[in-house]
Amino acid sequence: MALLLGFLLLLLLELCGNTLSLGSRSSTKGTEVLELELPATNYETKDSYKAGPIGGLFQIVHIFLRVVQPNDFPEDILRKILQKKFDLSTDYEKIIYYEIGVIICAVLGLLFVILMPLVGFCFGLCRCCNKCGGEMHQRQKKNGPFLRKCFAVSLLVISIFISIGIIYGFVANHHLRAQIEKTRKLADSNFRDLRTLLNGAPAEISYILSQYTTTKEKAFSDLDNVKSLLGGGIHEQLRPKVIPALDDIKAMAEAIKETKEALLNVNNTLKELKKSSAQLNTSLSDVKRDLEQSLNDPMCSAPPVATTCNNIRTSLSQLDDNTNMDQLPSLDKPIDKINDILQTNLSSLVQQGYKSFNDIPEIVKNQTTDIISDVKSTLNSIGSDIESIGEQIPIQDQLSNFMGYINDTETYIHRNLPTLEEYDSYRWLGGLVVCCLLTLVVIFYYLGLLCGTCGYDRNATPTRRGCVSNTGGIFLMVGAGVSFLICWILMTIVVLTFVVGANVEKLLCEPYQNRKLFQVLDTPYLLNENWKHYLSGMVFNKPDINLTFEQVYSDCKENKGIYATLKLENSYNISEHLNIQEHAGNISNDFQNMKVNIDNIVLLDEAGRKNLMDFSFSGIDTINYNIYLAELSKAPTKANLLSFADDLEVKANHLPHGSLKQSLKNNAQTIRTIHRSEVIPLEQSMSSVYQSIKELQQKSSGLGMKVTNTLSSLDSAQDFLTTRISSVIVEESQKYGNTIVGYFERYLQWVKISITDKIAACKPVATALDSAVDVFLCSYIIDPMNLFWFGIGKATVFLLPALIFAVKLAKYYRRMDSEDVYEDIL
Repeated sequence: MALLLGFLLLLLLELCGNTLSLGSRSSTKGTEVLELELPATNYETKDSYKAGPIGGLFQIVHIFLRVVQPNDFPEDILRKILQKKFDLSTDYEKIIYYEIGVIICAVLGLLFVILMPLVGFCFGLCRCCNKCGGEMHQRQKKNGPFLRKCFAVSLLVISIFISIGIIYGFVANHHLRAQIEKTRKLADSNFRDLRTLLNGAPAEISYILSQYTTTKEKAFSDLDNVKSLLGGGIHEQLRPKVIPALDDIKAMAEAIKETKEALLNVNNTLKELKKSSAQLNTSLSDVKRDLEQSLNDPMCSAPPVATTCNNIRTSLSQLDDNTNMDQLPSLDKPIDKINDILQTNLSSLVQQGYKSFNDIPEIVKNQTTDIISDVKSTLNSIGSDIESIGEQIPIQDQLSNFMGYINDTETYIHRNLPTLEEYDSYRWLGGLVVCCLLTLVVIFYYLGLLCGTCGYDRNATPTRRGCVSNTGGIFLMVGAGVSFLICWILMTIVVLTFVVGANVEKLLCEPYQNRKLFQVLDTPYLLNENWKHYLSGMVFNKPDINLTFEQVYSDCKENKGIYATLKLENSYNISEHLNIQEHAGNISNDFQNMKVNIDNIVLLDEAGRKNLMDFSFSGIDTINYNIYLAELSKAPTKANLLSFADDLEVKANHLPHGSLKQSLKNNAQTIRTIHRSEVIPLEQSMSSVYQSIKELQQKSSGLGMKVTNTLSSLDSAQDFLTTRISSVIVEESQKYGNTIVGYFERYLQWVKISITDKIAACKPVATALDSAVDVFLCSYIIDPMNLFWFGIGKATVFLLPALIFAVKLAKYYRRMDSEDVYEDIL
């Protein structure tokens, strides 16, 4: 993966160079009212790695390393090495101080490697000489049973610890193998992400430039709708003042028509009432005359009929008409005046006022045709410039070379990955052999403990111990012998992997994760004694610009664009090339030439005003409505004819049979007929006319004041149009122009933000670097390797006490050749 690290640095510098080549190019223009957003780019490689359940074991190893190596990262030593100022003869103390924990552990391991074969050799010779427990004779001891139990328990506990270490070794060995198998997938996903980044940058630029068409279409739509947007805006500003005045005049025109209709209706109804009243009076006179003739009958001279006749004769005065309709004046003169007023069509004049006012949007449209055309031409010219931007920026050409680096690196990795996997299979097999050797030793110990414990007979003397117990003792001795043979080899492997793994973890993995490694690389004048900041010197050839590896890595982790990450404004200032005010000013200049003249709006001409004044002086409000109301509120007759007829019929029934009685009954029936056919319709007509006159009185009340108020409102609206319409036009024109300009200001602002913060977002670069260092090297290789030496080393160290207890315990399980005089001390 070293080649991959170099590849990532080349990627960073290549992207810098590609962007710098744009410094002398012209920039795009545009803005957008719509919600603009670059399409999201999805990457395969995860930006974080989790080891899973085995991560807890890795943490244990990290804690152990922090105990062994508690010193801070040696930044000064690394700086001297990079500056080639490191002198081992003078700076060795600093290295020893930093590596003291690793050195001590390594020295102890080397001592173990050297001494264990010697000790094993000497121990073997000693036992061959029947010394060091080699004599097959066991002396009787009082604490023998206790020692046997103590040795057995100790060996069991130690064997468990060794087993845990072996498990660590097996797990680490398998995990490393599994992670190496994932390397191809990890590399492929990173290469795909890098290709997505490189291929996406030109596509993102093309997308941003293409959004100018969307902005222009929105602006063209608003320009085509100047009638509703600008004209409608002016119309809506004036509407609250103008429309109420016109509505009042329209209502007054309707009132004139309604007044005429009401007057005609009342006047015609009054004429009918007069005829009906005269007819009623005639009918009542006829009935009254017939009754008087009937009362002249001779029967009325004889009592008691005379009394009844006299009563009827006295009540005949109730059969008179109660109203005098003829005294009500005619309404012909007011009607004639209204007809004269209606000769002028006030409603038509009001509609002309409405039309004149509602024609404002159309007037605006007609007067701004040339300006709209100029603005469209300006926008099209801006569009032509923007379309040429994509051709002027040679991003695809510049990045095509770097795509070759990606392809070459990918080919190299794919070509060497099989070799890596092959070597890893050898390593895996070697690790498996190491773990199996340790497992073999532990199995001997477990078998020895099992056979020795199960086959031990406390009553048997040392020379008479059973075969099972003896076999247990042999297993323990075999385990001890194998331990002497393999422990120094295992410790050699542990020391080598420990020194490498611990230093890589402390000198590379840990400082990479806490970014101290970047801080060292960012030391002024470190990588180049003439450059204060190496990265800015490489990118801009301006080493004084504060551009650091840590800042670039952090920005890429946050998925910022290359422009902001590498501070390319120091070479290619996007703000200067995308001068929003300059581009917006080109459009604003066109709108400043917009002149809209609306000064011929007349809401109501003089004829209409005169018509209103004539209506005010028509005299409708001076008619004496009270005399009409008083007369119409009377009953048509002085008495209720039905009651009179009923009373007459009752009186007639008291008379003897004859012509008088029959005549009176016929007259009663005639009176009822008059009531039904003449009085009731007359009453209804009088009631209807009464209501009409009442309404007419209410409508005409304060007519002069109403007309005066209407004309005052009209004058106010007309004055508002005359004095304020210019300012309203200017205000709405500015709003309209600012809306059109605002589309492009927002578009240009979006372009600026997109180029500086979003285009070519370099998160795949940081992810690839993390994959190479943090994931592949540290997590895939170093963590399992450290866990491997930690587990194997732990098991190897515990082999020493294990073989001691095994040798001691074997004495209590093996069958002896001779024995002391043995007493049962149990």
